[in-house]
Amino acid sequence: MIPIRNKKKTLKVTVEEMRNFAFSYVEKYAPSKQQLKTYLLKKYLKTSVPNVKKQDVTNLIDIVLSDLEKNKFINDKFYSESKAKSMIQRGNSINKIRNYLIGKGINSEYIKETVNKINDDNSDQDFFSAIKLCKKKRIGPARIEDNRTLFYKKDISLLARNGFDFETSKKVMEIAKVDFIKIVKLL
Repeated sequence: MIPIRNKKKTLKVTVEEMRNFAFSYVEKYAPSKQQLKTYLLKKYLKTSVPNVKKQDVTNLIDIVLSDLEKNKFINDKFYSESKAKSMIQRGNSINKIRNYLIGKGINSEYIKETVNKINDDNSDQDFFSAIKLCKKKRIGPARIEDNRTLFYKKDISLLARNGFDFETSKKVMEIAKVDFIKIVKLL
């Protein structure tokens, strides 16, 4: 058997390889369109095919992505809704969700739809997400009553770093321990 090491790759082989790379990545990670595009570019740059221009490769990637989108293997609208839902369950703020989706290259229309859907489902979603975060991190109303005033600034800043505005953070921090326990039981 003769090794096929020196066989020159053609554009057609590259398309097939790219499609296979894309399928395996989609199967494993369920990415956004932009994530998949970045992955394929990196994968191509690593395997560097001779006699093929970078512009040709980006065109091939666009063809593969449009094919995957047409066959519903990747869907940014579904991606944004499912990521937002899982992030809400973890206690993330709407700002944090919005920034995460922007970072993943999701279309601004889909982001706007997702945020509006979250607000329609629950007008005070950030408040309940902040409550979940307090429970998870044991801060604010979840702390022992004696330590609450000592750690007030630290807890407010943790909520701010997680994307909650000052009003929501303040509202959550002023909840009595009894009310906090009742709200947590409802969640």
